[in-house]
Amino acid sequence: MTIKQALISVSDKTGIVELATTLHQFGIHIISSGGTAKLLQEAGIAVTEVSEYTNFPEMLDGRVKTLHPKIHAGILARMDLPEHNQAIQNAGISPIELVIVNLYPFVETIARADCTLEDAIENIDIGGPTLIRAAAKNYQHVTVIVDPEDYPILLTEMESGNGAVALTHRFQFAQKAFSHTARYDSAISHYLTAIDSNQQQQLFPDHLNLNFNIIQSLRYGENPHQQAAFYRDAINLPGSLANYTQLQGKELSYNNIADTDAAWECIKTFNQPACVIIKHANPCGVAIADTPLAAYKLAFATDPTSAFGGIIAFNRSVDAELAEAISKQFVEVIIAPEISLEASSILSQKPNIRVLTVPLQMQTNHYELKRVGGGLLVQTPDSLNITENQLKVVSKAQPTRQQIEDCLFAWRVAKFVKSNAIVFCAQGQTLGIGAGQMSRIDSARIASIKASQAGLSLMDSAVASDAFFPFRDGLDVVVQAGARVVIQPGGSIRDEEVIKAADEHGIVMIFTGVRHFRH
Repeated sequence: MTIKQALISVSDKTGIVELATTLHQFGIHIISSGGTAKLLQEAGIAVTEVSEYTNFPEMLDGRVKTLHPKIHAGILARMDLPEHNQAIQNAGISPIELVIVNLYPFVETIARADCTLEDAIENIDIGGPTLIRAAAKNYQHVTVIVDPEDYPILLTEMESGNGAVALTHRFQFAQKAFSHTARYDSAISHYLTAIDSNQQQQLFPDHLNLNFNIIQSLRYGENPHQQAAFYRDAINLPGSLANYTQLQGKELSYNNIADTDAAWECIKTFNQPACVIIKHANPCGVAIADTPLAAYKLAFATDPTSAFGGIIAFNRSVDAELAEAISKQFVEVIIAPEISLEASSILSQKPNIRVLTVPLQMQTNHYELKRVGGGLLVQTPDSLNITENQLKVVSKAQPTRQQIEDCLFAWRVAKFVKSNAIVFCAQGQTLGIGAGQMSRIDSARIASIKASQAGLSLMDSAVASDAFFPFRDGLDVVVQAGARVVIQPGGSIRDEEVIKAADEHGIVMIFTGVRHFRH
């Protein structure tokens, strides 16, 4: 169906003058309102204002503009039904075949620090969503555009269709339109239902609406008999894994994505050149050094066996020398802020390796979500990084400068290890990692065994425990393995017993006052 009449009413005016100019060249009659009409008129484009078209003035400070039967009947009329055609003809209404609308900037408004409830309310669009939904409902006869990025697609379609848009594209535009209004309404719901009786904003709304856009369907889920897909948050988070660029390699799997996210979130917490190697969602080697290559060699040395088929993350660019070293081992994914051209050339000789880049930014998700039967657990991310001035030395022995640095490094790694977590470190290198055991003693023993298998000495090492030692026996195990300083949250009813044990062993014990459970 050839487009003869269009309604344009946009808050985001990006590209609208250029679009309207082309529509005018197609001979399309343009109806517009408010600021959009003024902008188009100033550009010399012939426009009929909504109030002139409906013969009814804008009122209530612009709250009522397009909410009129002449507008909505023109959009909603089914032109394949004779009775609809007759009804609008009898009312002197002509069809509107194109609706170009985007909405008041509600999300941008509430993001401002000085936003008041009144500001938010006034930026709730009423007429816009109504127009969009009406046009999307009648997609068989109407084209609806809500995103300026779709203007070129619209014009290409009209040029190839002699002023008409194919049904398949009208349906795709309608799908996008309904998703657009759903996200808009979700933002309003989140904002308003998080305001308490004293009109104070709360962290968690009464109604949580999730909005994610599909990135790709996956071959299968965690196991081959499961189906899966990968979605991106509708609110863009620069620096998050969902914004990856894949330079080469096979398609990412469900497990690749989960493990790569664990590696990327961990690597972002380090300021020095660092390397994180992840296997089955747990770090199996982490190191910091003067160069990414040196960090990689130290991280790999922690547990070469587990590093086989792992995910490797860097917080610096991967150069040719580093790429050469990595290519000697079997790796599933490499992720870094940048891959040099020389490194890309070297890695291309291993075409199955998935190579990803993501901008190195520290933004994190506002919420962490975990499904349970019939419900959803929601929490803020564990983004707390302990600093030196927050440490509390509780032993008689006092730490050296190196021991403090080792403890801070070990503690940062432990935050990303599944509970119960025990991490041995020294000189910016993990030496042994025990993860995910039901007993903290077992995690300590496994970490010690891992170090022995890798040929690494634990003498004079630092140990981080993600939660307190409930008894002294766990401490005895790590000291017997060679630890001389232990960092842990504290908070057990047997803290005095554990501190006494540390003093008996002559080691340093440091409390953080914070635990890092990770399930």
